[in-house]
Amino acid sequence: MDMADQPQVQVSRLLDERGLSSFHVKLLIWSFFIVLIDGYDIGAIAFAAPSLVRAWGLKPGELGPVFSASLVGILFGSAIFGWVGDRYGRKAALIGSNLLFGVFTLLAAWATNLDQMFWLRLLAGIGIGGVIPNVVAINAESAPRHLRATLPLIAVGFVPLGGAVPGFAAATLVPTYGWPILFQIGGIVPIVIGIAALFGLPESIKYMALHASQRSKMEALIAEIRPDINVPANARFVIEDEKQQFPGFNPAYLFREGLAVITPLTWLLFALNLMGFFFLLSWTPTLLTAAKLPPATAALAGAAMQVGGTVGALTLCRWLQRHRFLAITLMFVLAVPVVASIGFAGLTSQAALLTATFFAGFLVLGIQSGINVAGAMIYPTSLRANGSGWQLGLGRIGSIVGPLVGALFVGMPVETLYMWSAVPFALGAVVCFAIYRLNESRLAAHPELREAQ
Repeated sequence: MDMADQPQVQVSRLLDERGLSSFHVKLLIWSFFIVLIDGYDIGAIAFAAPSLVRAWGLKPGELGPVFSASLVGILFGSAIFGWVGDRYGRKAALIGSNLLFGVFTLLAAWATNLDQMFWLRLLAGIGIGGVIPNVVAINAESAPRHLRATLPLIAVGFVPLGGAVPGFAAATLVPTYGWPILFQIGGIVPIVIGIAALFGLPESIKYMALHASQRSKMEALIAEIRPDINVPANARFVIEDEKQQFPGFNPAYLFREGLAVITPLTWLLFALNLMGFFFLLSWTPTLLTAAKLPPATAALAGAAMQVGGTVGALTLCRWLQRHRFLAITLMFVLAVPVVASIGFAGLTSQAALLTATFFAGFLVLGIQSGINVAGAMIYPTSLRANGSGWQLGLGRIGSIVGPLVGALFVGMPVETLYMWSAVPFALGAVVCFAIYRLNESRLAAHPELREAQ
């Protein structure tokens, strides 16, 4: 039969007509547990750090390379698992990444020196890097148009909540069980999730539509979410509002369709925000402890930052869905004075410190959730996880630099150090506004691309 005469099933239209369904709720529940432990494992080393300083007789500055180790792994893992997700499925990539970082995080509980911890965190980072690109892709590609950014924003919004959990564990469990308990929790849970996902995690709807090997699963899913539709045996699934390209690891695909300048600017944007964020994440417990605050207060300040990030991502998701890069620009501007105030707040009172770190997390981690999704949505389905992976991967250069810069200036007065840590967010505001203007020009020149975003 000629392809022109072959019946078609328009996948985007099908999703729009069905709206929110039990499939999306199931996917969000799975995403919640996956990103929760991902956020936990990213943050665990920061909350273990004060205990490692005491147990191994270290100077705080010696922890810089260990803080950056998992981020080096994430740099490579985001791109690798982004490609795996586009080529072999979001589900396969998420299962593989969870099992990988689970095993090496668990082994870190038995590390006896900085060299061992460095390599175990680096290898765990390769797996950690695969989570966000594929969680964004699987939710965006299974959502109706009016929720295409909202659902992945909700999903990745729980990453900071996961990052808060080791703070509470450090305050409650570490005094009794020691620092290894943080890595035992962070290793066992993702292994369990990865095994369970083999049987329960659904696949991206649009990924299945593009791959003939997934046809039987696609037909079963349509029967579940739209039992009123009878799919002909010879029907062809199409994503009618996107122009598809062949997925590949080569980043040259990410510079087409008016993206030649936008793509590298998104890499820079990720690097700037992650530079500032990972300085805050890595050094806040250690710096506040060095400033003579009680260790429990320092741990709670780090946890407050992560909780603020989840609150920010979830409360702002509809606003971010509507305004994307313009909304994120405003958040960058607001982050500058809030982040700069943390050092002064830490010398004032515990209430002031927790308030400052909560709102810093609200903005900085809200920004990260926003750019995770807005950045991925500029690419079509066949490139989405790959494009998001490169953004997160190269953005990790910033996250590596942030903790290392903190190690160089760790003796500086804490209030001065936090003022300097606001600089990346000021630069981020400029870059984000440039992306907003360029993307609007691109969509004006190619109005058909607006439907896909």
